[in-house]
Amino acid sequence: MSLSERLTEDMKQAMKNQDKFRLSVIRMIRSSVKNVEIEQKKTLDDNEVLDILNRELKQRKDSLQEFEKAGRDDLTENLHKEIEVITQYMPAQLTEEEIKTIVQQTIQEVGASSKADMGKVMGAVLPKVKGRADGKYVSQLVQQSL
Repeated sequence: MSLSERLTEDMKQAMKNQDKFRLSVIRMIRSSVKNVEIEQKKTLDDNEVLDILNRELKQRKDSLQEFEKAGRDDLTENLHKEIEVITQYMPAQLTEEEIKTIVQQTIQEVGASSKADMGKVMGAVLPKVKGRADGKYVSQLVQQSL
């Protein structure tokens, strides 16, 4: 089952279970997917849907940091729940060791030797960890390794 189909099925199940919060989050995700499909005039594949999920997750995490800085505990609780729902559709996250291994292999493949080669390394690493690791964290590991 594709990611879009899974979202549709889960939306139906949330309706049946009368889980209004989960339903609203899934509808928000499906709405984002539909908007991109309309823009691009094509049906999105799983990788493209995953990109949208990553974007939505990143927005929530950024908002969460801002709300925590501002002391808005009333808003952080809902964001935590939204993040939890969105992460259910993401592939399993890589461990720190797995990411470090991928970074080291990529540095050797690209032949990077200094921080000036960071762009080349990041360009090669990100497709390998797409959706399974946070880009900021991968960037930090690449910087440490170079």
